[in-house]
Amino acid sequence: MSDASAVIELALPYPPSLNHYYRIWRGRTLISREGRAYREAVCALLARRGVRPMLGPLAMAVEAYPPDKRRRDLDNLQKSLWDSLQHAGAYGDDGQIDLHLTRRHAPVQGGAVVVRIEALPLHCCPLCGHSLT
Repeated sequence: MSDASAVIELALPYPPSLNHYYRIWRGRTLISREGRAYREAVCALLARRGVRPMLGPLAMAVEAYPPDKRRRDLDNLQKSLWDSLQHAGAYGDDGQIDLHLTRRHAPVQGGAVVVRIEALPLHCCPLCGHSLT
């Protein structure tokens, strides 16, 4: 999937929030046990799908299904999700993401995110499918 016209669409577990992704230990910031487990799960999913790094500028759309009704800031799931996708090889660097959209949905048991990554320029909205031309 390294072709510039490729699209990656993935259903993934709900990522840990930024507050749970990192831990400070002896003055150093490290990825927490929960964060490492999430990265490993994303790596395994992408490896099974044979996903290869996408090239060039990218757009990412995220459909977020939280695990419960607690109030959550959507920006708290970006860092762990983006870093895990980069570590798993969806793209070389999360700096390639030039457009990012996230839409919250009703909670589902255990939580989930559906991620769509595609090369820019876009021809339709990755969330609603309406034409952009």
